[in-house]
Amino acid sequence: MKRRPAFRVLSALAAVTVVVAAAPAASATRPGFDLDSATIPSLQARMASGRLTAVQLTAAYLDRIRRVDPQVNAVLAVNPAALAEAAQSDVRHRTGRTRGPLDGIPILVKDNVDTRSMQTTAGSRALRSRPAQDATLMGRLHDAGAVLLGKANLSEWANFRAAKPTSGWSGVGGQTNNPYVLDHNPCGSSADSAAGVAASLAQVAIGTETDGSIVCPAGMTGTVGHKPSLGLVSRTGVVPISAEQDTAGPIGRNVVDVALTLSVLQGRDPADPATAKYPSDQPTDYAGLLRPGSLRGSRIGLWRLPVLGPDTDAVMTRSKEALARAGVQVVEVTLPYQDRLGELEFPALLTEFHRDLDKYLATRPKGPRDLGELIAYNRADPLEQTCFAGQELFEQAYAAPGPDDPAYLKNRAELTGLAQRSIDETLAKYRLDAIATPTNPPAWKTDCATGDNDVIPSSTPAAVAGYPSVTVPAGFSGPLPIGVLFMAGRWADARVLSYAADYERQAPARRPPGYLPHLG
Repeated sequence: MKRRPAFRVLSALAAVTVVVAAAPAASATRPGFDLDSATIPSLQARMASGRLTAVQLTAAYLDRIRRVDPQVNAVLAVNPAALAEAAQSDVRHRTGRTRGPLDGIPILVKDNVDTRSMQTTAGSRALRSRPAQDATLMGRLHDAGAVLLGKANLSEWANFRAAKPTSGWSGVGGQTNNPYVLDHNPCGSSADSAAGVAASLAQVAIGTETDGSIVCPAGMTGTVGHKPSLGLVSRTGVVPISAEQDTAGPIGRNVVDVALTLSVLQGRDPADPATAKYPSDQPTDYAGLLRPGSLRGSRIGLWRLPVLGPDTDAVMTRSKEALARAGVQVVEVTLPYQDRLGELEFPALLTEFHRDLDKYLATRPKGPRDLGELIAYNRADPLEQTCFAGQELFEQAYAAPGPDDPAYLKNRAELTGLAQRSIDETLAKYRLDAIATPTNPPAWKTDCATGDNDVIPSSTPAAVAGYPSVTVPAGFSGPLPIGVLFMAGRWADARVLSYAADYERQAPARRPPGYLPHLG
């Protein structure tokens, strides 16, 4: 059973006037505004006018976690200093020294992002300790005045341990549920960050992705998730899978919150070589570029992916119609080289995981020093052998060729090159501004015995290429959300976010979760 750290909600909670939309029937409501539909700009306007304080907002989210999270199980640990951080933000608001739009905004951070004040476990019982320092992106969030509510659960080791993992499960946190249908899965290793945002347990959350782990959970939980261009956001202090593909990015209930958070996260970091390629003309305010009507006059390729099922394809048909109404020329396309990408990606990740995880573990003051020690730990811990019964990927990575192996180097070069070509050549051939594709099928039922049903090819081209992608709610299959994914060339983050925001305006599809216990 999961044990949650004790925390106190101060008397300020009594003054909170926040209504929580679509809460479970047992939850009480209070007069005021709706947390679920609130945006960061609207919250900042309330704080600027004195109608809301950061302490009140943080206390409301802590109360929400206390009442709602027992059903969802997205929050691994609550930050005991959250209210103190909010009080410091209130001082800045009163004295005119706010640090920007994230000042006083409560956030959740996936528990593979180093936080010096809290344990960072990657979901593994072997790693229950505090890192030596904050991840670079955590420093940027702190500098922006964001309030750390706590750490989100995750698929253990970002789903890179067992051959048939169950997304949202970890040895530390147990199983996270999809808030739309609780016995269904939230998908991907950032499952819990997305589920927490969908359930209004935080205003935004930070997830990470190697291939699909931001966009798939966002799609399946009716939220917005942005996988940035590789090198836009530092990975220093993030538990790795692959330096060639890993990135961190924001998840929110609307595009403007995601864009505001990305503006804080982005930037060069001398400790992360990928950020050295960050262009000097890259925007610093992505939210300021979310202009209404940005879709009008654009050409967008629609990659349907009927393999994701008829309900998903029907949502894509409605998305195509919505894009056409917004003034888009829609061209149906098929991206090349996908079978070869599928052959090359997994072997490359095995080599990179062993290399990069050993480097990361060397930075931790306590715990296993390398992959070999992790394998030994899991063999000896009965709890680690429950839902993630195996550690086949650990063992395969341990035996994989080293990073200097000529065959590995050749295959990685081909892999990255083909992924980039699959997008670049499609954009050029059809004179496209972006490509749209279904993010996800309807969520599957969670089952530890069978693992995930997650053959979802839409995230792979952008993830392997290092190009940006963003998912926005597009429709439903019954009560289960389906998203549409926009992708384009490297450093086109502002463009895909602007298209997603305009789509959100033109065809609003999100509705709050219903916390159904099961389908039917």
